[in-house]
Amino acid sequence: MTTFLKIDFVSDVSCPWCAIGLKALDQALARVAGDITAELHFQPFELNPKMAPEGQEITEHITEKYGITPEQAEVNRENIRLRGEKLGFAFSRADQPGGGRSRIYNTFDAHRLLHWAGLESADKQRRLKEGLFKAYFTDGQSPASHEVLQRVAGEAGLDMQRAQEILASHAFAREVHERESFYLTQGVQSVPAVIINDRYLISGGQPVEVFEQALRKISAEIEPQGMSSRE
Repeated sequence: MTTFLKIDFVSDVSCPWCAIGLKALDQALARVAGDITAELHFQPFELNPKMAPEGQEITEHITEKYGITPEQAEVNRENIRLRGEKLGFAFSRADQPGGGRSRIYNTFDAHRLLHWAGLESADKQRRLKEGLFKAYFTDGQSPASHEVLQRVAGEAGLDMQRAQEILASHAFAREVHERESFYLTQGVQSVPAVIINDRYLISGGQPVEVFEQALRKISAEIEPQGMSSRE
């Protein structure tokens, strides 16, 4: 018998640990394939909900927000880059053409598109999420740019004209705010937050082995109860 898990992946598209966490979770799910199957749903969380559309220079933002030096910020970015590289995700470097991801941006419109994509299909939402991670972290493009968002939506198999209409309106703003508020009231203060079957929480961009161990433990707890399993 294979255990089925519903996974809500609460994250922001400008969160590097979320990109890392998704890669690690995917690899953990590949390791448990045959014993466990899962369906992922991407839920919104804004690290900087008050950020202006034009964004802020990233080192300035990080040093102000976390009270660290520019040198510490650079060390942290390089550690994240190396962690991503090990998992197969490419973070741009500051010395690459264009300076890599040099700014932090408002991501609310990206979350509105992700909500819409989830209504279309889990597969399209997944492709949009991955496309937004790549656009920002690998290609250094703004997730606040409607042009970028529309293009990535098209690449994910979504209707570009509909994406443009959504971005030009306030469509799904209420739904995104409601989901964000829900997770805040549930105690989610940092991301990624991986919530399984609305009951179990795995916090942070954990290593593959930690995700695998947690998935197996949760599956073992669920299985004797006869809950959420499929032949």
